[in-house]
Amino acid sequence: MRTIKNFIVLALFVLITTACAKQKALPEMSVKQLKTAIKNDTSLVILDVRTPQELEGPLGQIDGVVNIPIQELESRINELDKYKDRPIAVICRTGHRSSKGTEILLEHGFKATNVEGGMTKFRADK
Repeated sequence: MRTIKNFIVLALFVLITTACAKQKALPEMSVKQLKTAIKNDTSLVILDVRTPQELEGPLGQIDGVVNIPIQELESRINELDKYKDRPIAVICRTGHRSSKGTEILLEHGFKATNVEGGMTKFRADK
């Protein structure tokens, strides 16, 4: 019985470490880096992957963002073709959806970076 438990634990360990090793680290930027880039990089595009309703909520939105909700990003990816050669900062409320958005953009050949902490951190960082 103990041998079976050890085998199962070892198998799970191998599966988890293999799965984690295959995941590529996403390019990320802090809110401070984003705020600096907004001031200094006129080529920067900010893609907000929240719903339009969220952009009107208490966290608001950053001026000039492109808004494509994460659930529509794959089907609307061609709307971003004009930004293919520009850096894109991907943001959402907390950074979870934007990380998925960053993955999608990278898979399609864009220069995308996830904004850590999202709009929650953006508004909290004075």
